[in-house]
Amino acid sequence: MSDDMLARTVVVIPTLNAGSYLSRLIDGLQAQAIRPDQVLVIDSESTDDTCERFAAFGAKVVSYPRRNFNHGGTRAHAISLIPDAEYIVMMTQDAIPADGGTIRNLVRCFADPDVGMAYGRQLPRPGSRAIERFSRLFNYPAVSEVRSLADRARLGVKTTFCSNSFAAYRRVAYDDVGGFEHDAFFAEDQVVAGRMLLAGRKLAYAADACVHHSHDYTIKEEFRRYFDVGVFHLRNPWLRENFGAAEGEGIRYLRNEFAHLRQCEPASIPTSLVRTIAKYAGYRLGRVEASLPTRVKARLSMQPRYWRKPT
Repeated sequence: MSDDMLARTVVVIPTLNAGSYLSRLIDGLQAQAIRPDQVLVIDSESTDDTCERFAAFGAKVVSYPRRNFNHGGTRAHAISLIPDAEYIVMMTQDAIPADGGTIRNLVRCFADPDVGMAYGRQLPRPGSRAIERFSRLFNYPAVSEVRSLADRARLGVKTTFCSNSFAAYRRVAYDDVGGFEHDAFFAEDQVVAGRMLLAGRKLAYAADACVHHSHDYTIKEEFRRYFDVGVFHLRNPWLRENFGAAEGEGIRYLRNEFAHLRQCEPASIPTSLVRTIAKYAGYRLGRVEASLPTRVKARLSMQPRYWRKPT
């Protein structure tokens, strides 16, 4: 890829009290072949020194009302502020570049003119346990690939898999499919990926564009996250209709996770079983969210502020 492509790239990072990540994140960004003023931070009224430290780094920092935050609308607003950007890299504050080539290796996926979106590899955090590590090994393998609509027969819903923690968008392709939904509270990236694939674009996975990013979710958090997954699938039936259901992929994940744990951490198998039950229960409840009171959904979701927002 040419340096000209990087010159037309802007990195966007939504933040909220990111202080515990900033030393590693800013150091990682500083190592990239991209200028600090090509970093846009959209901050949801942090009460720590997030804004000051990013401003000192040279990033453009924009405030966004915390009460209005959601996954789609906040990111869409950020992109509207950078109309000249041809390639947009979306990161989260806890995604730490693994080396100096992280962003370059992701953006170079756009050398293929058919690629509308790309996402990078997520490595587990240092010191993470086997269950957390397996999630990253399963979903982010060491081999890059480029997927198109033709792959849905082989991969089903996995064809649309991506991640908002470290993904990049070709601006014209993003605009062509309508961008992020402003009311999206979850998986806004997967909606855009699915629409791009249906429009004839390709989705690239860059295994050499790496960030350290993983979560040590509690069982309660697993339940709440999968409640949100269920809501997402209920509200986006077109994904299931065009790419297939998610349940088969879940069975494959579980089978491989147990095999992994038997080899490296068998004592975690009972915990994995309980987590699986929690995930499935959360998912099934999410699939019937339309029949649940809003106050209940706020308690079940990882995004309670979304459900409590003014109507």
